[in-house]
Amino acid sequence: MDAVLNGTEAVFAAHADNAAVKALSDLATDAKFDREELTITVARENVIAACKAVRQAGYTFLEDVTAVDWYPSEPRFQITYHILSMSLKARVRLVVGLSESDAVIDSIVGVWPSANFYEREVFDLFGVRFSGHPNLRRIMMPEDWQGHPLRKDYPVEGYR
Repeated sequence: MDAVLNGTEAVFAAHADNAAVKALSDLATDAKFDREELTITVARENVIAACKAVRQAGYTFLEDVTAVDWYPSEPRFQITYHILSMSLKARVRLVVGLSESDAVIDSIVGVWPSANFYEREVFDLFGVRFSGHPNLRRIMMPEDWQGHPLRKDYPVEGYR
């Protein structure tokens, strides 16, 4: 009798030849394949290891780092890394969930130096902190700006 695979196992089995799947088989907590794109969820403490693994697997171009605010759901924030392999002609999306009370994640600037400005943008607009970032400060809003304007609970007309 064949074993019944859960969603992550089924995605990994269907894409077993994918370099990102091979690299992240031990680090993934969830995976899905939708609209020709592979999304792999990893735990916060594994983000650097996951980034190093996919980079070593040929996904060498970090397209961007962004965030999604799922307020009022928990985990509130989802940090998303879009990574491209030009040689494999493939993309992978790494996602990490963060709670509102502990919106801190390790910086991946050591893996991809281009993450520097993306992480600063996420910090500025969502308030997510990147531990180990070499220069975490506002990039779009003035230094004295209060709050993070892309949070869903940010007042429409700003703080008064």
